[in-house]
Amino acid sequence: MIEIESLTKQYGPTVVVDAVSMSIVRGSIAVVVGTSGSGKSTLLRMINQLVLPTRGRVLIDGRDTATTPSHLLRRQIGYAIQGNGLFPHRTVAENIGTVPALLGWDAERIKARVAELLQIFQLEPAEYAGKFPHQLSGGQQQRVGVARALAAEPAVLLMDEPFGALDPIIRAKAQEDLIAIQKRFGTTVVMVTHDMDEAFRLGHRVGVMHAGRLLQYDRPAALLTNPKDAFVSRLTGIADRSLRLLSLISAAEAAEPGAGSGPAVTADTSLRDVLSYLLWQGARSATVLGADGSPAGNLTVDGILARGRPR
Repeated sequence: MIEIESLTKQYGPTVVVDAVSMSIVRGSIAVVVGTSGSGKSTLLRMINQLVLPTRGRVLIDGRDTATTPSHLLRRQIGYAIQGNGLFPHRTVAENIGTVPALLGWDAERIKARVAELLQIFQLEPAEYAGKFPHQLSGGQQQRVGVARALAAEPAVLLMDEPFGALDPIIRAKAQEDLIAIQKRFGTTVVMVTHDMDEAFRLGHRVGVMHAGRLLQYDRPAALLTNPKDAFVSRLTGIADRSLRLLSLISAAEAAEPGAGSGPAVTADTSLRDVLSYLLWQGARSATVLGADGSPAGNLTVDGILARGRPR
């Protein structure tokens, strides 16, 4: 859906983004990760023309974004940032309805969309629609920020470190919300983060940037098992590589026939979490439950450890 072709941003002699090219499949989550100053946020902002490229171009559905006026392009692309960026003197409903109002939606349609999104993000409309941002917790503010970015039903959602200011428990919930929302609406998401675990949890494909260059763009498992660059290898974590690889494999994918003798785990639990649970319980195997709650296979500690070894 999105084609980034030799995109470059230069300020005087300093090249911030250096000829980056990448393709983002419709309905997928692409995550760009890198250290501070790697150019990842600048790359993201060139997609919706918050930053204009020096060279190169961005195509969405085959159309060069440079042919669309910036203010109109931004109304077609959702944008969520760290700290949520909510308007402090507008209510939750007014914040979420900002872009639909700019697009000329009628009041009833906006009201219905606001209520729908609040319900999706588990914020009861009757309780939260009239509140102001300062009356919400940090996690609730972030949910409203993402809801606002999705309000006009954009096909593309850009996210710049959206969960960076949240504590670990709320951050994990926000990541779960994003996965569920992306699946529900089929939105194409491009996200920037400095957190490799977050990148691997959310991204169908992950791009690693350093000093303005895109070093590798691939499936998370490929980055772990076949890093193309020494920096990619370091960033993906040499010591943590096996555990991160296990976090990408679900219990259902690795289950062997038959029931285990230990505790039960759901099919979508990662092997990393299953291993942690079994070690904590002092058990050597687990029964994997299918969607209907019946046994669908088993996992053993030895089997899980084997999946985490390089092949």
